[in-house]
Amino acid sequence: MVYQNILHIDDDADDQELFLTAIHQVSPDINCTALSDATEALQQLQKNELRPDVIFLDLNMPVMNGEQFLTEIKKDQSLKDIPVIIFSTSSQPNTIKITKELGATDFITKPDRYQELVKLLRAFLSAPQ
Repeated sequence: MVYQNILHIDDDADDQELFLTAIHQVSPDINCTALSDATEALQQLQKNELRPDVIFLDLNMPVMNGEQFLTEIKKDQSLKDIPVIIFSTSSQPNTIKITKELGATDFITKPDRYQELVKLLRAFLSAPQ
């Protein structure tokens, strides 16, 4: 499946910019919304202001962290079926296990290099190369 509407939640502006640039390189037709606040993202989702095909979610954020966001979205009947991909610097097996138990569809450790990010997103999003 090729996702057309992506929500990226990450409080780091540099990470957001890299992600958006990489998505655009993978496919300029993909609409990607970036938010830095998980609480705001949850509110917009609950008000139906956003309806992404998939959510890429960072874990380490102030106010509401990724695990808290994941817990809340999976409790909401109208949102629980949206795939949530954890997109974090963490690669700890216990963190991966916990987030999958909370309902994450997948877990991707942020790559160190931009071209690796593009390659990873291209493969994940099933976009033609």
